[in-house]
Formats: sequence, C-alpha cells, structure tokens
Amino acid sequence: MKLGVFTPVFNALSFDDMLDKAQSLGLQAIEIGAGGNPGTAHLDPDALLASADKRHEYLAKVEAHGLTISALSCHNNPISPLPAVAKQADETLRKTIKLAELMNVPVVNEFSGVSGGNETDTQVNWPTIAWPTEYRDSYEFQWEKRLIPYWKGINDVATAAGIKIGIELHGGFLCHTPYTMLKLRDATGSAIGCNLDPSHMWWQGIDPVAAIKILGAAGALHHFHAKDTYLDQDNINMHGLTDMQPYESLKTRAWTFRTVGYGHGLKDWRDMISALRLYGYDYVVSIEHEDPLMSVDEGLHRAVANLKSCLIEETPGATWWTGDTI
Repeated sequence: MKLGVFTPVFNALSFDDMLDKAQSLGLQAIEIGAGGNPGTAHLDPDALLASADKRHEYLAKVEAHGLTISALSCHNNPISPLPAVAKQADETLRKTIKLAELMNVPVVNEFSGVSGGNETDTQVNWPTIAWPTEYRDSYEFQWEKRLIPYWKGINDVATAAGIKIGIELHGGFLCHTPYTMLKLRDATGSAIGCNLDPSHMWWQGIDPVAAIKILGAAGALHHFHAKDTYLDQDNINMHGLTDMQPYESLKTRAWTFRTVGYGHGLKDWRDMISALRLYGYDYVVSIEHEDPLMSVDEGLHRAVANLKSCLIEETPGATWWTGDTI
C-alpha cells in the first residue's frame, strides 16, 4: 500500500508548492481535484485535455517528486434536480474520465448524487425512512428514474476508457452505505465501485472493517480515504446521528470529523488496513484532512505519523512457519 493525500487541503498553494509539501511529508501519492467541490487549484482540465505536451510536463513534475496520482476527483451532484447543476457536474465528470484515461490515472472519484423526489421537484430530497410512504415513493423514483439510468451511462463511458469510478459513500446522497453501493453497482456495471471513507461509516453506525469486508468481497473497493470521526455520545443522545447543527458547533454536535487517530484508536486503523489487505485492496490510502481542532500542518503530520505505523507495505510472501502461502 501507498500513503497519499487529497490535495484540496493545499488549495492555497501553487501546484509546485503542493508537490513540495506532499514530498516533504514523505507521501507517495496525491489525489487531485479536477472540478466540482474539490476545485481545480492544482489542475486545469481543459488545458491538459488539449495538450499532450502539457500532460507530459505535468506528470513529469509529479514523478520528479517521487509521487503518483491515485485518483482525479470531481465530487458533485450529477443528478441534481437543478438542470444547470446537473449539466455542469455531468460535463465535469465526463471530462475527468477522459483526462484520467489520457494521464493513466486509474480512478475517478465522485458522489452518486441525489435528485428531487419526483418529476417536478426543484430541490434535492434524501429519503432515510420507509414511512410515511411518500418517502418510499420518492426513493423508488430517484433510483429507477434518475440514479440507475445516469450511472449506467457513466459505467459504459468509464469501461470504454479503462477507468474505475470511486463513489464516496456520503450522507445526503443516494449511495451512502455498503448496501446502496452494491445495489447501484449491480444495476449499472463493474466500473462503478466505492471510494470508501470510514469517517462516514462511523457516524452512520457502520463498522468500517465490516464495510471493507462487504465491499472487498464484491470487488467494489476502488479507492480509500483516511479520515476519522469523533462520536460524542452525550450529544448523540440529544441530537441523534442525523445532526443538522453546523459543523462549527463543536461542543454540541453529535459527531465531528477528526484527523486519523483522534476519533478512534490506532487498533481500529490497523484492523482496517489489515482488512483492506485481506480483501485485495493494495492501493493508496489517501488522507483527507477536515479536522476543525487542528491546523492543516499539525493534522496532516499526525495523520501521516499514525498511518505510517499502521500501513502494510510489503508483500507477505510464504507463511514460513507452515510452508504454505497466503
């Protein structure tokens, strides 16, 4: 496995300074924003799509810093009920898939999206319960009329390009659990898989190790984010896990994103890394820093140090004490 970073945390830095920073942290990979929510601070999709020379120069700089690109990410809402939002997200995703193909980047990360609850809705609708039955009606409309048809088309585009799609399981979008991920994959195709972020599993009450096993057994683990979550049981008792308070309300929120090791112990992270290896994921662990209690530098340094103590890098080889192989 390799240790990497999701670079929007460095959006205030130039491309060259970002590369220097990633190298100074001892990282091996970078996940770069190509539009949508991550922005394009370190990559101009149109310029790179238009010029093989610029792509070569870009990749040469990455390689000169001892880095590889684990994924291009363009998280957005391609099935938004707002036509302009959906159009822009779709165009960005298709451009990103094409650029990833040209730059030999194997994964493009995105959200599944969330639509309105019916044909005339003008705002998103995220059903989370089966009763009253109107919620179920909205859920079925979204999956059958919006989500599955859209991602069937993207599966075909990604397959033709030789690219894997990593859908981040994030609350507020239709794919947010292992079940919804596999439901979409089964309905659309094997290019559609998961960018698993354990921070979003914890606040939904899902054990990330179990999620890794479920998704790994299905061959659906395409990318992995390293971000932690602190669960405050006293605040959960008051607000529940679907807490609508602003992320800045740290004292009263039910849960808060933290850097690796500050929401859960390193035993949890070692168990996740081991499960990734056991279920065939031997790719990049990409740090995403969204800790409101730590500066960027301190949070990243702590995450890097903690993950380096957990990461499994070498091939296990023979089980020498039995003479067999794993």
